Amino acid sequence: MALPPDRIARFARHIVLPEVGGAGQVALAQAHVALVGCGGIGSPALQYLAAAGIGRLTLIDDDSVEASNLQRQTIFGTDDLGRSKAQAAAAWVERFDPAITVHAVAERIDDSNAPRIFADRPTLVLDGCDNFNTRLAVSDACVRLGLPLTSAALGRFQGQVANFAGHLPDQPCYRCWVGDAFDAEDCDTCAADGVLGAMVGWVGTFAAMHAIRIILQGHSALGDPQFGQLHLFDGLAPAMRTIRVPRDAGCSACAA
Repeated sequence: MALPPDRIARFARHIVLPEVGGAGQVALAQAHVALVGCGGIGSPALQYLAAAGIGRLTLIDDDSVEASNLQRQTIFGTDDLGRSKAQAAAAWVERFDPAITVHAVAERIDDSNAPRIFADRPTLVLDGCDNFNTRLAVSDACVRLGLPLTSAALGRFQGQVANFAGHLPDQPCYRCWVGDAFDAEDCDTCAADGVLGAMVGWVGTFAAMHAIRIILQGHSALGDPQFGQLHLFDGLAPAMRTIRVPRDAGCSACAA
């Protein structure tokens, strides 16, 4: 695949980086990212994935835009209130870069529909949703379908981002990290605990960077996916540290 002149001009600052280069930019153009959750984490992640030249995006969210979202969900404005988040996010992509193929899925992923939603096998899935039920359904589907997963989450001033490849024999999945976790009704929420918009941006943009690592694997020096390394963010300090998630030999998903 050769990039046309207008795309070379658009991504010139990427192409001159030895860690990306022309081959890396072509890999980005050929990539398909499925984004689960178009809210706080998904908004900045989507902006930088689109800006990076990802060729195809599937945007999955069953929620609608509310006024309280606008403090941190940066792709939406007051004109979007009441609209489907997936559809409003897709409209943002179409305005930003018409060359990107984008598809909106206004559904909540669960065990029953995940295989259908991911049936065309995206390059990777980036999960920025807000509940364990969906996260575990997404992770389990990625293991079954052999898809890499970028997982991003936060609460108040704490965040975490990791790439998982539980379909590989020596790598953990997200369930190895959290176990057979509790349902969304038992989780803390932004509505109850609050969240700083800029903190969400930090985590979301790092998640986009981590997804790019997976896409560039084998194409450039940036392509170290860091599977199983969990990056922990402390927005109050501020600080970041990294821990290794071991594979759980008893995991009900990747060890089954």
